[in-house]
Amino acid sequence: MSARPPLQDSAFRTLWAGQTVSQFGSAVTGVALPLTAILVLGAGPLEMGALVALQQLPVPLFGLFAGVWVDRVRRRPLMVAGQFGRGLLLLSIPVAAAADRLTMLQLWVVAFGVGTLTVVVDLAYTSYLPTVVPRHELIRGHTRLSMSESVAGFAGRGLGGALVQAVGAPFALVVDSLSFFFSGLCLLRIRVVEPHAEVAKARSGLAHEIRDGLRAVLDRPVVASMIATSMVGALGGAMFNAVFVLFMTRDLGLSPFWLGIVLAVAPVAALPGASLAAPASARFGPGPTLVLATAVSAAGASLIPLAAGGAVRIALALGAGQLLFGLGLTLYSVTQISLRQAITPDALLGRVNATRRVVVFGMIPLGALAGGALGEAWGLRSALWAAAGLNVASLAVALLSPLRQTRHLPSEALAT
Repeated sequence: MSARPPLQDSAFRTLWAGQTVSQFGSAVTGVALPLTAILVLGAGPLEMGALVALQQLPVPLFGLFAGVWVDRVRRRPLMVAGQFGRGLLLLSIPVAAAADRLTMLQLWVVAFGVGTLTVVVDLAYTSYLPTVVPRHELIRGHTRLSMSESVAGFAGRGLGGALVQAVGAPFALVVDSLSFFFSGLCLLRIRVVEPHAEVAKARSGLAHEIRDGLRAVLDRPVVASMIATSMVGALGGAMFNAVFVLFMTRDLGLSPFWLGIVLAVAPVAALPGASLAAPASARFGPGPTLVLATAVSAAGASLIPLAAGGAVRIALALGAGQLLFGLGLTLYSVTQISLRQAITPDALLGRVNATRRVVVFGMIPLGALAGGALGEAWGLRSALWAAAGLNVASLAVALLSPLRQTRHLPSEALAT
């Protein structure tokens, strides 16, 4: 593994390029997929809740098994296969739309399939990064990744809204499909040797390996605290995502173009959020930085339901809410993943990351269905208020945890 700074390492630059392009495409899909359901197929709150839920349902279903798999084999080939698979699945939507055969059932199937491959790709990616970036430089590496992803997210969401208005929502998804193919090709160019693939020979059985991953989380109070905070926040975030696009199109009357602009604000805020991660962690410690980030994102979520009345009031509420939420979420994300990767031994990274994804992302299907049900029964704005309340509750969890006392990022992983 190279000891050079991440930006000077060709493996990191190649990984970085593929990830950035993939994020650009995914940002387009973040606008185009829900608008395909809403504008083309006439989906309501419950159907939108099911769409969001099916994207994340594979995490609790397959996450722990995928974590063991990621720790048993080389991670780069899994990422390559997953990227090409996601590209093909998304490409089926514009093909079906062109043939006038697109249905809500197909959107649900594609969402579940893409979500399943995303479980494997994301676990392999977060476990593979310490192979190309030294552990003591993880915050620096994640900062650069997050900053480029935020630019890609801003450009992708803005372009997504424009593409939906110009060519139609289903056909905008071609951009994301091509971005996955490009990312897969970038991964094929990386030649870094993965050390875990040479030592993962003696296996003690699937159940035992899953227990090792769970124990690695429970034996590290800081990791467990981050997961608990993220669980509550993910529940609120899923409720929010299930109804936010509907709220903007139906209650506020925004066009696809302006909806894309609103959704692009959060990635813009991610730029300062990512750039603040390293200096904030150095000044206050990674734990207090996580508490601060949770407070900022909770404040942003609480502003969104206030959007009402004239255009100026709507713009201020949506803009300020998205800015604060994006800033806090990125600051939290960069800091927590860097801290978790620095603490965890390489041989356990896949299972620890999987455990975290299962318990955190497992909240998303529940939150999405709850958000859709609340939006159907009480109205979209009430569902957004409930989501904001859960974000505030995640701040309380962080304040009561050991995170406030976590002042340093270790240069070596803790012992197994």
